[in-house]
Amino acid sequence: MKRIGLTGGIGSGKSTVARILIAMGYPVYFSDDRSKSLTDTHPEIRQGLTELIGNHIYKGNQLDRSALALAIFSDEALRVKVNQLIHPIVRLDFDGWVDEQNHEIVFNEAAILFETGAAERFDAMVLVTAPEELRISRVMQRDQCTREEVVNRINHQWTDEQKIKLADAVIVNDDVQPLIKQVELMLTQLA
Repeated sequence: MKRIGLTGGIGSGKSTVARILIAMGYPVYFSDDRSKSLTDTHPEIRQGLTELIGNHIYKGNQLDRSALALAIFSDEALRVKVNQLIHPIVRLDFDGWVDEQNHEIVFNEAAILFETGAAERFDAMVLVTAPEELRISRVMQRDQCTREEVVNRINHQWTDEQKIKLADAVIVNDDVQPLIKQVELMLTQLA
C-alpha cells in the first residue's frame, strides 16, 4: 500500500483536494480532524497539555482550542513541546487507520508534514499551494478571524518555496487552474 502525504499551508485548499480524492474513491485520513478528536479524548494528550499549560486549557471534556492557539502562537518553545506531544499519537492513529484500509493508495491530509519531519514516513508528498492573499482571505472567512491572526499562523509554517523543493507533486489551487485535472495528473505521476 502506497502512503501519500497531502500537505499545504493554511488556506491552500488541501481539504478541497482531499474531498476530490475521496469522491474518486481514495481513502483520506484528515490529521487535523483526528487531532482535534484525540486532544479531547486521549488521556496522554490531556495530561500533557494540562501539565504544559494548566488545567484551564480544558473546559469540561473539551480542549479550549482558542486558548491553545493563543498560547502556542505566542511561545515558540511551547508550540514545539505541544507538537512533540500530539504528533506522535496522531501518527500512531494514522497507522491504525491505514491497517483498516484496503486500497492500493491512501492519503494523509495534514498541514505541517514537512515542518515536523513526518514527510519522511510517506512514499510520496503532494503539496497544495495558493497565492498568499487568497489563503489569507479564505482563512479569515472560514475561521472568522483577523488578517493579523492568519498572517501569524502562516509565518509559523514553511513557505511554499521551501516545500516545493521537497514535494513529489504540486497542485495549484488558485481558483483559476482546474483542480480535478491536476489531481488526475498527480495520481498518474504517483500511482
